[in-house]
Amino acid sequence: MIRHDKGLCHTYIDNEADLEMGEKIAFNAKVQRPSVCNAMETLLVHRDIAERFLPRIVSRLVEAGVEIRGCSRTQAICPGVKEALEEDWSTEYLDLILSVKIVDHLDEAIAHIETYGSKLSDAIVTSNYQKARRFIEEVDSAAVYVNASTRFTDGNQFGLGAELGISNQKLHVRGPVGLEELTSTKYIVFGEGQIRE
Repeated sequence: MIRHDKGLCHTYIDNEADLEMGEKIAFNAKVQRPSVCNAMETLLVHRDIAERFLPRIVSRLVEAGVEIRGCSRTQAICPGVKEALEEDWSTEYLDLILSVKIVDHLDEAIAHIETYGSKLSDAIVTSNYQKARRFIEEVDSAAVYVNASTRFTDGNQFGLGAELGISNQKLHVRGPVGLEELTSTKYIVFGEGQIRE
């Protein structure tokens, strides 16, 4: 059985991120097509860059019609942001709604993704190679991105042809599902009397 399940995707903006790049990626991940499973539902922002980054991205997102629901620290930086409730962290909105949380470090970002994510697509924006490697290794999702939008998790974008669905499970297929993932193998062997010794 292949389960076509929800996508609760995260983007984490690290304290060593190019903030212009982070803004571009976060905006694309939420706004480009919000009703699909690879759209970002939660934006995680490192505390060290939150005061510089959040006003810019929140303003741009609100201008695009996105409703922002944030943690108390996000609300302190961006007045007018609605309070994020516990249920927001585990909600796949499929709409122009975004949860925003300020985290203290990479460990907290990974823990948040592990707790609330759907294991479909998650991204980190950072210029630090070691942090990028840790994120890739420790975030257990079908697609993990470094400095790119979660919106790329798509059969056609991956070069797999027409996409039939998305699978969050590990067996037997994970990520975009195309025709190859729906086929089984049958081995046909022609011999001339061969035996195995």
